[in-house]
Amino acid sequence: MSNSPRIRTVLSCTLLVAALGAGATACGSSDGHPLSAKPYDAAGQIAFNGPAGTQKADPEKPLEVTAQGKDGRITDVTATDSLGRYVAGELSADGTRWHTTTPLAAGVHYTVKVSTEDGEGAPGSKLLSFDTDVPKQKVLKVEFGPEEGTYGVGQPVVAKLSKPVKGKEARAIVERSLTVRSTPATQGSWHWMDSETLHYRPKDYWPANATVDVRSHLEGIRISDKLRGTDTKPLKFRTGDHVEAVVDAGSHHMTVYRNGEEINSIPVTTGKPGYETRNGTKVVLGKEYVVRMTSASIGASDFYDKTVYYATRLTDTGEYVHAAPWSVGSQGYANTSHGCVGMSTGNAAWFYETVRQGDVVRTVNSYGEDMPAYGNGFGDWNMDWADWRKGSVLHGDTRENQSPADSARLRPQV
Repeated sequence: MSNSPRIRTVLSCTLLVAALGAGATACGSSDGHPLSAKPYDAAGQIAFNGPAGTQKADPEKPLEVTAQGKDGRITDVTATDSLGRYVAGELSADGTRWHTTTPLAAGVHYTVKVSTEDGEGAPGSKLLSFDTDVPKQKVLKVEFGPEEGTYGVGQPVVAKLSKPVKGKEARAIVERSLTVRSTPATQGSWHWMDSETLHYRPKDYWPANATVDVRSHLEGIRISDKLRGTDTKPLKFRTGDHVEAVVDAGSHHMTVYRNGEEINSIPVTTGKPGYETRNGTKVVLGKEYVVRMTSASIGASDFYDKTVYYATRLTDTGEYVHAAPWSVGSQGYANTSHGCVGMSTGNAAWFYETVRQGDVVRTVNSYGEDMPAYGNGFGDWNMDWADWRKGSVLHGDTRENQSPADSARLRPQV
């Protein structure tokens, strides 16, 4: 039988214990080495190309551990940095050589645990440690947004880079190092808006009342020949209830929902011919109690200069939901504004107090242009999921299309 050697080993151990009596505390393995034996110091069995003493290692230089002598071999090498990130490496089939397969991080402390065995199978171990130098390279800083707080379910995560990153390989390194996790979990993806800005959004909206944790693992990581990452302040924010307002320019009403249930229906007026309100999904950017609006701000041919109250901003170019007491007679019946959504002062005050930054406002049945995905606030939700994922060099999920080496290098220990 194929398992007979194992049976014989167990039986012989049992007989040995019986023969030794109650004082026996351990038994031997089939090769004669105690199963509980402490690994010997393998310092004389291996060679390491790392720095000596207080010297620092060049992070561009691969690490290498080699077995010395004819009978011993390396069985395992585990290397981690002071941030808990594993170092990717490769061990030869005969156990004579282990080497790193990706560059080291700069300016961090490394610990390398080497496991070996001698010609008779006895286990050995050696713990090595060293620091890496900081080469003279440009530093890439990342700033996450929004600030900590509570936001609506439409709020994207923004990563602003201090330097442009253009190559696909470099962008992949940056993307893999930026992690976004929500509780409850949801599928999401980074999207490169330009060479210095990434947005992250879920496939649908964030779950209501969720926690979102955003981190960078770029510290010390080589991004390109002249660029390395540095430490980044992590971000944590929460989402509130799912609040969504639907502005129907055809029926001249806004319907507001909280967690799928209608909580208000408000008569409104939207953009008149020539100034039609944009169709599509917008995200609340902020709220201003009082705003001065003039025709010059949007290049309108007909002059106006008004002070408006309870102004909720939807776009960078000045589209708001606000109080418009001068158009109350048209609200619910006609579109008379220059593109904003106007309502009575009481309704505007209610809306102002009800919504928060990140809540969703959708305009339908307008003759206006579609809200763009780029460049005018957060139009991210106007791009379908398949196209959004194309804006990621990793094709959406940061776990896809990456080598095991890069995955190990950019992920901390769990």
